[in-house]
Amino acid sequence: MRRAHLVVALIVAVSFAVPYASFAAARSLSFGLSGSDVTTLQQELITAGYLAAGSATGYFGALTQAAVQKFQCAQNIICTGASVSGYGIAGPKTQAALASVAATPVQPSSVDTAALTPAATGKFEVSGWVPDWRAASGTLDTAPHLGQMTSVMPFGYTVTNQGVLYDSANISQTPWPAFIAQAKAQNVRVIPTVEWGNGDAEQAILSNATTRIALEDQIANIVKQNGFDGIDIDFEAKQAATINYFSTFLKGLYARMGNKWVYCTAEARMPLEDRYSPGATIPPDATDYANNYTAMNQYCDRVEIMAYDQGTVDVRLDAARSAPYAPVADPGWVSDIVTLAAQSISRNKLIIGIPDYGYEYTVTPVNGSFQYDVQWAFNPAYATQIAAELGITPHRTSADEMGFAYNPSALAAVAPTDGNSTQTQQSAPANATVQNQGSQVNTSQPFNYVTWSDAQAIADKVQLAHQLGVRGVAIFSLGGAEDQGMWSVLK
Repeated sequence: MRRAHLVVALIVAVSFAVPYASFAAARSLSFGLSGSDVTTLQQELITAGYLAAGSATGYFGALTQAAVQKFQCAQNIICTGASVSGYGIAGPKTQAALASVAATPVQPSSVDTAALTPAATGKFEVSGWVPDWRAASGTLDTAPHLGQMTSVMPFGYTVTNQGVLYDSANISQTPWPAFIAQAKAQNVRVIPTVEWGNGDAEQAILSNATTRIALEDQIANIVKQNGFDGIDIDFEAKQAATINYFSTFLKGLYARMGNKWVYCTAEARMPLEDRYSPGATIPPDATDYANNYTAMNQYCDRVEIMAYDQGTVDVRLDAARSAPYAPVADPGWVSDIVTLAAQSISRNKLIIGIPDYGYEYTVTPVNGSFQYDVQWAFNPAYATQIAAELGITPHRTSADEMGFAYNPSALAAVAPTDGNSTQTQQSAPANATVQNQGSQVNTSQPFNYVTWSDAQAIADKVQLAHQLGVRGVAIFSLGGAEDQGMWSVLK
């Protein structure tokens, strides 16, 4: 599951062309101030990728101060010290630099906050996927917390290349029946996932009316025969040519499901201005998508956006954040992809998928840039064990995750084990070479970098879901190896 197709990004440094003297009369802007000049500052921070869209309120609050600090660090203006020293204050030098960056041609925005669907109403929902590869520990871990959940999505089912639904989780066998009974007793929806990731087979089966209808019937019958509350459709790696056939499949399935729930899991779709550098030529197929958001809004009761496996795909954030930077999910990136989806999909249906795992990379300095080569996905205990062995204190990264860099030669041999690795089940972000301005890594030798989603990162995305006005969140995955502090913030 979670096979994102990421874009290799290359960001070049921007030279400042706006004369410093032209800003000499501008007042310095700091925490607590308000006015049209603060609004202008915030708009420039949004354009440069340091503030989320819709944050130009005219008031200089904590988010604006943090954005100014990140910009100052990235541009080597100032990166430490108390506010009296200028850190977090938009003085003439900072305003001149920001105006120059903001004036650089950018891709036309594909996100229009004025065009969003109405904010969700009703109870905020918390859901999660329970993976078949950790069925015993996942059900054991989740069971005591069912009272917090709206839905649980067991893995589940898959589809063969011949279009036959296959029970890959052996859902009729231990531990599933007892877990499902316990969930139902607490009025928690049981929505098994059908996960499929063969683009050629998906095109072949869904483009043929006979095999498509047969698959619709199989899925609807499995739900009704087993007394499930619904089904979660997670068809990934689809071809752009499959888009209309998939929409027709959803329409047919929705009609067959009656009063049962249809959940749809969708890969993250990024705004064009986040995918391409300013001035870059956008290829003609850049918007050839495999999911029709309008059809999903019509035929899916919930649409779960896979807001993870970001890696180095976001060119604006790659330039704005401090290196090393190859996150699982930066809140700024999550905000953009969810806001884009909310233009077509009702926020009453939108669910933000939240990761609880991490990635390890080997990082190689290359001509002032960093090349990130992914090694594997992992659960948090893997990283904390390395940190403990090396005496390293993990820190909060510029992507609001936990992470640290280390010299791999300091360890005799470190590789994920079956007890804490997700690498065999989790697809990794694409390798990429990215220019990070204001890097905090000062080494000319290759090093390893680990970054992961801890309870605080999860809490911040839950808060973001509330701020964005969507229906809820879903955790990937509930395997029992996540930061256990997560359970106290899922609300």
